Amino acid sequence: MVAEKYGFCAGVRNAISTAEKILSEKGKVYSLGPIIHNPGVVERLAKKGLVTVDDVGQIPAGATVLIRSHGAASEEIAHLKQKNVDIVDATCVLVKRMQQIAMQMEEQGYKVVIVGDQNHPEVRAVVGCTTGAVVVGNESDISTIGTGRLGIVCQTTQSPEFFGQMLSAIARAGFDEMKVINTLCKEAIKRQQAAVELCRKVDIMFVLGGRESANTQKLAELCQKYNKKTFHLQNWDEFDKKLVFGSRTAGVTAGASTPQWIIDDFVKNLSAVEAES
Repeated sequence: MVAEKYGFCAGVRNAISTAEKILSEKGKVYSLGPIIHNPGVVERLAKKGLVTVDDVGQIPAGATVLIRSHGAASEEIAHLKQKNVDIVDATCVLVKRMQQIAMQMEEQGYKVVIVGDQNHPEVRAVVGCTTGAVVVGNESDISTIGTGRLGIVCQTTQSPEFFGQMLSAIARAGFDEMKVINTLCKEAIKRQQAAVELCRKVDIMFVLGGRESANTQKLAELCQKYNKKTFHLQNWDEFDKKLVFGSRTAGVTAGASTPQWIIDDFVKNLSAVEAES
């Protein structure tokens, strides 16, 4: 069985279609970091001329640069403009919204607090749009916030449960003012709900997506809470028949950066294994 909601979201579709369009026009385009967190998609686009780099310094002057779905920090954008490059912005609209909210909060005198993973590129990009944002990924990080009026946002792919838990913990810390804007992605939430609903009905659950994909990791984490036989695989190549031994029903979902061909290939091969058993 496949979850009711899974796979590509609008932001990912936009980033990929934007990349394909500009590649057809330019032939060679630089991406500041992987366009999405899926090795298969990155490899496919690389064959078409998309060059992934980790730093602005690796991009030559006058080149065409794609800003990936996770966005980029203001300082990075400024450096790119100094190089006189052609910038194509494929930042997810929800990430762009969070960047704007964070900047507005800071202008209004709030200390920006981002609930999420400090190492995720989306979060780093939002931090880079402010002068002093603090990232809290667990309750122990709350002590690093300091004092002041707090303006709180959340990494778009986190779960409502996690955001709520962190808000409760921050509130207990005794801050005088907390302004909270819900920046969670509704599509990510729908995928989380559908995954949890399915994993409760099956013997074994497979979550498909890149290892670096935050929303896929969150899907796997949530499913693991309700079904211990949950496995995060990137594609069919990572499947082992031993995993399904003793299981009669299997569920499949996929992160927002997982292409349909990976999902279709996995489901087809899994169905063949079920037919054999």
